[in-house]
Amino acid sequence: MDLGIGGLRVLVTAGAAGIGRGIVEAFVEEGARVFTCDIDGAGLASLPAGVGHVVADVSDRTQVAAMFESALGFLGGLDVLVNNAGIAGPTGGVDEINPEDWDRCLEVCLTSQFNCARLAVPHLRQSSNASIVNLSSAAGRHGFAGRTPYAAAKWGVIGFTKSLSIELGGAGIRVNAILPGLVAGDRQRRVLEAKAQQRGVSYAEMEQVAFANASIKEYVTARQLADQVLLLCSPRGRTVSGQAIAVDGDLRMLS
Repeated sequence: MDLGIGGLRVLVTAGAAGIGRGIVEAFVEEGARVFTCDIDGAGLASLPAGVGHVVADVSDRTQVAAMFESALGFLGGLDVLVNNAGIAGPTGGVDEINPEDWDRCLEVCLTSQFNCARLAVPHLRQSSNASIVNLSSAAGRHGFAGRTPYAAAKWGVIGFTKSLSIELGGAGIRVNAILPGLVAGDRQRRVLEAKAQQRGVSYAEMEQVAFANASIKEYVTARQLADQVLLLCSPRGRTVSGQAIAVDGDLRMLS
């Protein structure tokens, strides 16, 4: 299927690995022009040829400003912003969490999206196919005991997304959120390991608990998430905005 996004100018945050890398590679395969950033310089260096990139921490506004200057110089404009950057944050009871870990989780998972959107919007207004996709999580729809910083940030992403959709709709900029469930990869493994340790159970037992409330008991892949992002950013998604779209095997609860 030709999605009609050849030449689309795309900026993806945290594109060196995981979900972000899957999104970068999928856009490249469809002929888009892509720029990305990450704190992982080695991961950036291994991206496909032709992908512009720079090392940057998107929770730092000075670094974000420099990154945007590089991205706009490389792309010559902007049609799509994918706010993908995020961290797992701490695992523990609310009375056990270090306040600095709370702050860091919200800075990376939520405030970074504001940092990027505020600079992207003036350029997206000049596009005929403008789109912002914000990565939230199943934790942004369900409570997540022991992971309150992450859940709070991801709920915030949905509120940010819906508000931006209303604010920017008149300019033809659509804004949506993707809510991944249990995603295959190192980050999900580390989260389950931490939860297993907290509960005093094995990894296999914790994995079974995690999938207990899912209709489809299998991990989501980065490529499945990327396919959803590409559809939203293509002309085929031109009337889809303000949505929080779950790609999670029908999770009904997080444990």
